[in-house]
Amino acid sequence: MNKHISSPGRPRSINADQAILQATLELLAEVGYQSMSMEAIAIRAGVGKATIYRRYTSKEELVADAIESVREDVQIPDTGSFWGDMDIVIDHAAQRIQSPLGCQTLALIISTASSNPQFAQVYWKKYTKPRRDAFAEVLQRAKLRGEIQPDADIELIIDLVSGSLYYAIVFKPTPKPLAAYMRQTMELIIQGVGKN
Repeated sequence: MNKHISSPGRPRSINADQAILQATLELLAEVGYQSMSMEAIAIRAGVGKATIYRRYTSKEELVADAIESVREDVQIPDTGSFWGDMDIVIDHAAQRIQSPLGCQTLALIISTASSNPQFAQVYWKKYTKPRRDAFAEVLQRAKLRGEIQPDADIELIIDLVSGSLYYAIVFKPTPKPLAAYMRQTMELIIQGVGKN
């Protein structure tokens, strides 16, 4: 759930919330992160700057929430097996990212984070880290069930999976469906490539 700063008094307008987020996404796509301003967002949304600042402490926070407003989270149930859990993670990620909006959103995240450390930090804390934590829980459950090595480096596994996913999206190294590519990547990571 997104957390904003809200002011006491009258209830916030849902219409204003939606207009602010939509204006932010439009300007982000049109002029980019560096060139967009809170004033321009307010004008496009048809609200005063004070309305925005009652909800957000910074442009970074607003942009992060705007991007996330078009993405949805998935709950990862404990299916009782590593691959049962992973199939849910992979299918959801592939569906989300393969949509035209998903690709555009990911491109916005990467380009904005790479050019603005403040945005990268806000987005990491609010959205990336919680998703990694959920993935880490899947891997930790697999450790406890003895499905992966007890000394497996969970953070490194997540980095490798994330990196291969971004590579596949940007460079499309395989004609395989994205879900199949992600599963093959995960299988290779789990199996390892060295001889015993």
